[in-house]
Amino acid sequence: MGGSIRHLLMARLSRYSRWDGTQAVPDLDADELLSAMSDDLLAEGDLINALRRLFQRGARGPQGGRMPGLQDLLKRLQQQRKQRLEQYDLSSMLDDLKQKLKEIRDTEREAIEREVPPGAKQEQKLNALEQLPQDPAGQIRAMQSYPFHSPEAKRKFDELMQSLQEQMLKPFMQGMQQGLQNLTADDLRRMREMMRDLNKMLRERAEGGEPDFQAFKDKWGQNFPGVDSLDQLLEQMGKQMAQMQSLMQSLTPGQRQQLQEMMQSLFARDERLEAEMAQLAMNLEELLPMDALRRPYDFKGDENVTLQEAMRLMEELQQMDQLERELRRARDPSDLDDINRQEVERLLGEEAARDLERLKELAKKLEEAGYLENKGGRLEMTARAIRKIADKALRDVFSHLKRDRFGRHVVSRRGAGGDRTDDAKRYEFGDPFLLDLKETLMNAVERNGVGTPVRLAPDDFEVWRTELSTQVSTVVLLDLSRSMLYNGCFVPAKKVALALQALIRGQFPRDSLHIVGFSLYAREFSPAELPQLSPSGTNIGTNMHAAFMLARTLLGRQKGGNKQIIMITDGEPTAHME
Repeated sequence: MGGSIRHLLMARLSRYSRWDGTQAVPDLDADELLSAMSDDLLAEGDLINALRRLFQRGARGPQGGRMPGLQDLLKRLQQQRKQRLEQYDLSSMLDDLKQKLKEIRDTEREAIEREVPPGAKQEQKLNALEQLPQDPAGQIRAMQSYPFHSPEAKRKFDELMQSLQEQMLKPFMQGMQQGLQNLTADDLRRMREMMRDLNKMLRERAEGGEPDFQAFKDKWGQNFPGVDSLDQLLEQMGKQMAQMQSLMQSLTPGQRQQLQEMMQSLFARDERLEAEMAQLAMNLEELLPMDALRRPYDFKGDENVTLQEAMRLMEELQQMDQLERELRRARDPSDLDDINRQEVERLLGEEAARDLERLKELAKKLEEAGYLENKGGRLEMTARAIRKIADKALRDVFSHLKRDRFGRHVVSRRGAGGDRTDDAKRYEFGDPFLLDLKETLMNAVERNGVGTPVRLAPDDFEVWRTELSTQVSTVVLLDLSRSMLYNGCFVPAKKVALALQALIRGQFPRDSLHIVGFSLYAREFSPAELPQLSPSGTNIGTNMHAAFMLARTLLGRQKGGNKQIIMITDGEPTAHME
């Protein structure tokens, strides 16, 4: 016994842990998505706008499920960008360059002091080292012609030059970056020639011509792998130049000047190459303005970065900006087809990429559930969706009822044609023969006494009573005047009408229901039109007269005697029929 109780307690043991992002949260099903958009649909009467708001804001289900919306993705993107800006110190990039130049000088000095005997020659070499300019740009320019004594110092300087030249030439010479360590005079000549050809092609495009890109590609294609058109080349080079310009604008004026001077000193040996590069930058700016990408970033962190890391940061931040623009342009799920899923996953993670796919399938999920259908390229609600929305309105209306006695509404009359009740009566001619056998036998025993056989007489028979089944015809008059909208009464009024529709459909299917909307005039709306019904700003007047006239006409077509009119309004009649 004790073992079984212990086993039962262990079986009911639950463990709780902190949320770490790996737990599976169920996706919202189509019913929950339709429920989430129903309030917007009732408020505005516009299916497309309701779908767009669901797409933008997402939804949360009653069981904890959540479908993030486009705004959640944007918020996540903004948080990622903020994290980068608060993590890194961009000014440390210049400190890193200065430190590397200092290490080169220290390595050279130590080698001279260690390997050159004290005397005039050592003093001459040390003096030459000390006479190098103090500013980083001047040092880079001077070291390009400086006769290094230390092979190690020369190697470090060549590596620094290669790194800086890679960043400077990245937009122009992607295919040559592996060979920039030891640029020869012939290499510089070919670079000048390539940039001259590129400038010529860009000038021809700027003048309205059609440059021969294939000829350029045949000659220089190894420098631009994966580029198949001039437009692709312009876009690639423009983005990379924008990264450098964003880096410049993110620095203080003094830091910007230092970096510019350092970049200009990289090709001090070839002024013509520097001139071609400057001309190329001007041509790119004219053909492909990159103002949207070229923007400063306000870094506030304290983590050091190198120039290469700073350029990667610029690339990542500009990709985040581009993704943000694409997300903000999206209005419908179909607009997300052009957004690269791999790019979202790389910048925001796998979960965000999955959320993007869920948003893409939003309308499709509702269509597959039978709630939406595409008619000639236009989405419309199905009858099933309208019934679901009406059922939700009914639940919303009754959710505000206070707790009362157990049971259903009191049925005060009995008759034929309805469900059986728990009350019995003496059988009368014409009653449904729903025999209460127990009471019938007891009546016979009371009349004849105990004994067998029990002999029945006509007066002994008792039958179960049934509810009186009647039909009711109802007309709901819904005020569509502007005051209903301005006073916040229209959505609750429409919910009541939908709830009544659901109640009649579910519990009184033989009843008839008509919906009449009225403002200056009155007209009948079908139940299918009710969810998307909305008051117009031009609806002036509350013509109850016209509404009652139409209601009487509709009720006059019904054969039953139970007829009623329910009016939902916030005011008094301000218009009438002549």
